[in-house]
Amino acid sequence: MTDTPTATRDRVLQKLAHIVGPQGLLTDPADLEPYVVDWRGIYRGTTPAVVRPATTEEVSAVMRLCAETRTPVIPQGGNTGMCGASVPHENAGEVIVTLARMNRIRNVDPLNNTLTAEAGCVLQNLQQAAADVDRLFPLSLGAEGSCQIGGNLSTNAGGVNVLRYGNTRDLVLGLEVVLPDGRVWNGLRTLRKDNTGYDLKQLFIGAEGTLGIITAAVLKLFPRPHASATAWSAVRDPDAALEFLAVLRAHCGDRLTAFELISRRCLGLVLQHIPGTRDPLPAAHPWYVLTELSDSNADAALRPELERALEAAMERGLVHDAVIAESAAQCQALWRIRESIPEAAKSEPGMLYRHDIAVGVSEVPAFIRDAGQALKQRFPGADIICFGHLGDGNLHYNTYVAGRSRTDAAARAAHDVTDVVYDIVHRYGGSFSAEHGIGLAKVAEMRRYKSPIEIELMRSIKQTLDPLGIMNPGKVLQLPELCARAAP
Repeated sequence: MTDTPTATRDRVLQKLAHIVGPQGLLTDPADLEPYVVDWRGIYRGTTPAVVRPATTEEVSAVMRLCAETRTPVIPQGGNTGMCGASVPHENAGEVIVTLARMNRIRNVDPLNNTLTAEAGCVLQNLQQAAADVDRLFPLSLGAEGSCQIGGNLSTNAGGVNVLRYGNTRDLVLGLEVVLPDGRVWNGLRTLRKDNTGYDLKQLFIGAEGTLGIITAAVLKLFPRPHASATAWSAVRDPDAALEFLAVLRAHCGDRLTAFELISRRCLGLVLQHIPGTRDPLPAAHPWYVLTELSDSNADAALRPELERALEAAMERGLVHDAVIAESAAQCQALWRIRESIPEAAKSEPGMLYRHDIAVGVSEVPAFIRDAGQALKQRFPGADIICFGHLGDGNLHYNTYVAGRSRTDAAARAAHDVTDVVYDIVHRYGGSFSAEHGIGLAKVAEMRRYKSPIEIELMRSIKQTLDPLGIMNPGKVLQLPELCARAAP
């Protein structure tokens, strides 16, 4: 007699509970709720269970069972993503596998400047573990108190220190990955040089859980900064900010760690919605730059160096006013403004169309002009929220359109605003997803802007590693011919 769908589901759940134990399986709807909706509240799905393995061996056994039963799997880290990659579909039978219990730091080697950690480690804890041995793990972003390194790796997170240290993929030496069939690839190498064929770890970094589950990683550490200087500067426009960047590089070299461009509109949102924040300067200006220098030498005279660079920029009319942080508290207050912009924008009632884009650094001012003109011509009254990492060409270029509400399904589904922005990005040879990934949000853009050969190669990799299509189905690539029929 053939099992009913309910009986099949219950049998799978019983086997999952046997693998991970009662504490490792959540099925109560109240317990599932935090896992089935994204941070922005835009994507929501359903799941019969959240699986919480505690070891790589348990992840392997879970994946073997899911492959045997063709149960689709949604890998999930801290669920702080912006594109819906970690959220299940509605009624698709996908189980969520969260790595939160796999949060051990396996090894810290300050002489080799490496840290080996499991995927469920919270980013802030890794930063502290590095600091405890007088080292720096430079990945830093607004969600670092809750995001997990596995999610950071799976989305190739960027953050504020890319200018000096690179993206997440630049900070990884080795990975441990559980493949869709349950086999474990142990690539936890601590080598700086390994020229023995394909660099397999790069397949899984940025793949958003569509090719396997990252369970551990070897991460690069750097000398810990013992001196820093932070300034908030007012500039006329993005052109002046770009020239200011050149001045800072000429004066400060690789001590320049961060260079963040922030519009007045962004600052206004923070002052309005984030308690305890204040305007760093006495007068309003159209644009600002938050910049930071750092050095591992505690005796490094960074403040005088920063002052000389600011003076040179002011003499050229690039900077109109500036304040240098006098204490760690003042530095944190300046960075809090920058890091609070997404939360402040989220507090506005309108529909915000978010665009995480990148163009060549020298093209940023022209892009901002072109995109602003196009949006305001097409959508009168468009309210543009522009900020980002000017030093590496990555902008968060977001737009409110008058009369559109986030509660309106038609407004949420509209692509007209996004098409205007991404078409201009494409014209500049840029990226429509600089650091947030693809997930569910940008699958259509993959088809629109990626070349056919790129899509073909990505499909071939997906087919090879995940022939059953059970890994995060429908994310990054839409492959209906591979998507497994969900376990009921």
